[in-house]
Amino acid sequence: MSALPETISPAVEDELVQSGQHVYDQRLREVLEPDQIGRFVAIEPETGRYFLGDTGTTALIEAHAAMPESLFYLVRIGSQAADALSGYGGRIR
Repeated sequence: MSALPETISPAVEDELVQSGQHVYDQRLREVLEPDQIGRFVAIEPETGRYFLGDTGTTALIEAHAAMPESLFYLVRIGSQAADALSGYGGRIR
């Protein structure tokens, strides 16, 4: 059993994003969005297998347990992005 690389090249990452989003748009959106809004789905683009979770971490843990040598595309169902960055910064003068 080989280990996954710790980092992936930008080209591989781009392909993963494009193919994962394609699977979501073409096969999963209509199936998942009516009842799973706000949950996360980890998609293995080559097979189309997917794993649901209430958090991104949960979906990825389940996906990795089932397919330990695969890479996954993560998306939040019903949202444009899997997660958001936000915060509050105070400025000290």
